[in-house]
Amino acid sequence: MKRKTILLLFLISVVAASRVTNAFASTLTLSEGLRLAVENSRLVKEAVHEEGASEADTLIARSKLLPSVDTSLSQTFLAYQPQAIFSSPAFGTNTVAMSEKSFLTYSLGVQQTLYDFRGNASKYEASKVILETKKLDTKRIRNLAAINFAIIYFDLLESQKMVNVAEQEVDRVQSHLKVAKSLYEEGVITKNDLLQAEVRLSDSRQRLLTARNVRAVNESRLNNALVRPLKTPVEGVDIKMPTVFPEIDLEKAWETARSDRPEIRIVTDTLRSLDLEQDAKKAEYYPKFIVNGSYDYQENRYQLHEGNWALTFGMSLNLFNGGKTRAEIAKIDRQKMKLVEEKDRLVDEIKLEVEKYVLDTNTARERVSVTKDSMQQAEENLRINRVKYEEGVGTATDVLDAVTLLTVAETNHYRAVYDLGKSEAAVYYSMGKDLLEVYR
Repeated sequence: MKRKTILLLFLISVVAASRVTNAFASTLTLSEGLRLAVENSRLVKEAVHEEGASEADTLIARSKLLPSVDTSLSQTFLAYQPQAIFSSPAFGTNTVAMSEKSFLTYSLGVQQTLYDFRGNASKYEASKVILETKKLDTKRIRNLAAINFAIIYFDLLESQKMVNVAEQEVDRVQSHLKVAKSLYEEGVITKNDLLQAEVRLSDSRQRLLTARNVRAVNESRLNNALVRPLKTPVEGVDIKMPTVFPEIDLEKAWETARSDRPEIRIVTDTLRSLDLEQDAKKAEYYPKFIVNGSYDYQENRYQLHEGNWALTFGMSLNLFNGGKTRAEIAKIDRQKMKLVEEKDRLVDEIKLEVEKYVLDTNTARERVSVTKDSMQQAEENLRINRVKYEEGVGTATDVLDAVTLLTVAETNHYRAVYDLGKSEAAVYYSMGKDLLEVYR
């Protein structure tokens, strides 16, 4: 009775544990994973904050195009009332009050730059161009986070399939071992065949353990990309590959990359912003014209007009600043030349990247077609050798070699399939395509 109770409690705990595990396990599609990876990426969040800071810089630059309004208010308390001394032969020496002992003062002033040879306007336009480069950089980082996740996702799918392949190999060897035991008991085969099957089964189980370990590592990598606990159970949803694989045209892919890659557009816009900054620096050689309007009030009953309006037109020109402006313009010239070189190097690197991934994709497409046929042939080969062995015509070595051959064929096929998935995603990335839209 006690044993039955213990067994019942054990079964209940196993069922409860499996339900808890299933409750926390979740399937994840590629499109949903890409969305979560981009949303949770710390690099993307940093880029968004930097973009916000750049947007604030544009507002700072724009402020110089708008009027500057200043006001002040004060209350003064004097120890002695200001007085003037007057002396004359007729009346002698007298004092006259000139101001209150305590008085209120306030003022309001508005200043506007009339014309500065587009100095401030060029700075504002340059800040807007820099903001566009920050937005492009955010887009680049989003796509970088997406391609990194996509590769990890395909690695997880591949490792899941490798676990299935290893499990099927164990099942096939176990099935062969069962047949071998039956034939041995009947005296048809020697014990050598039985031992050979047991050794091969042990080897297959070791490969299964390795495959499960690789899958666990890829699961942790996926969770890390999603910024969540590494041990969170997750199951990837397999992607149906097309039956027809059209080749990607290299020239078209390169033309698309040249127009859509954010890196190239960032360098181009940065060059434009440097041109505008150089225009702003050259404006320092010329005068700046301003207008200032103000109203000042000082409480004083001894004064005829306590408040007064003023309108001032002015001009300022820096005659000499030690060659600072000339040096800053020369510095910008050097920065522009450096960017031109960087752009040429970047274009060459992207062109090489596009070519590599296009060739990898075309090769993977051919591998998928070839390995699919070999997998079917390996299955038929295993079937024939099993029948021959059960009929006493074939050998155990032939059956085990056929099992190994089928495992190799399946491994090569599935690796080709997921290599194709990774290389296709890399082609889209190298062309500048938004992966969230591609895999929506």
